[in-house]
Amino acid sequence: MRLTFLKAKLHRATVTSADLDYEGSISLDRALCREAGLLEYEQVDIYDITNGARFTTYVIYGEPGQVQINGAAARLVQPGDRVIVAAYAQLEPEEVAGHAPTIVLLGENNEISSVHSEAIAHP
Repeated sequence: MRLTFLKAKLHRATVTSADLDYEGSISLDRALCREAGLLEYEQVDIYDITNGARFTTYVIYGEPGQVQINGAAARLVQPGDRVIVAAYAQLEPEEVAGHAPTIVLLGENNEISSVHSEAIAHP
């Protein structure tokens, strides 16, 4: 049995633009992807803190500071919305104890405020 856990999160990213006519995805600053360990074409969930919308898409590398929602999902956000970008990993039970998701907290202009990993706590 495989269990699904948070792998990485960009917390409180600011949407810089939304392009309805672009092929679907989220364009993310490469530096943000590097810090979080997100790969191009990796599946991510987007949680819009501003309006409550939730959707799944995939990462493509973008320009510095960029957090652009593309394709049909562009209808679900507005520039300036705060979002969480979350990626998940499937682990075997014996892998869980050694897993620590990467949390990247973002401030103004999508600048990194802090990066940390949190070990999984057992009940």
